[in-house]
Amino acid sequence: MSDPLWHLSENSEELTCTELEFALMRCYEAFGRWQSECLASVSDTVVTGPENALLHLVRMNNRAKSIKELARLTNRDDIPNIQYSMRKLVSEGLVEKHGSGRTGVTYNATVKGVEVTEEYSDLRKRLLIEQLESQPQLGEQLKAAGKALNTLSGIYEEASRVAALYRR
Repeated sequence: MSDPLWHLSENSEELTCTELEFALMRCYEAFGRWQSECLASVSDTVVTGPENALLHLVRMNNRAKSIKELARLTNRDDIPNIQYSMRKLVSEGLVEKHGSGRTGVTYNATVKGVEVTEEYSDLRKRLLIEQLESQPQLGEQLKAAGKALNTLSGIYEEASRVAALYRR
């Protein structure tokens, strides 16, 4: 490549990485919209994609979760934002808070939260999973993409730790 396309892509390897990064950003935003719209379709609740993900994680395995567990499961470190989201889900009646103090607080889905997440799951199957299943070759691609994204997550984590050393 003789002419750099821009400051992030001066050769074909950089271009491949940059295209992937922007595809990830677009996919993340589309996924968040999907989550919000799917939940809004089955309830009168309006939450962000990440808040929707927290709701489903709280319900996962029908076991209460702490903020620390939710942060670890979502690979997030913005604890105040997670706490805000959990207060929002509590105020919507989807989640209930148990315990007190810094380490004794857990959250679990309410009866309403279980009902809403079941309806979400049903709608998700009809609108999304059926489309995915209609494209058999996509299944293997999704498995490979999931593995690749998990690997990339680790690479980005390590790169962010190293970048912190260069902070001015």
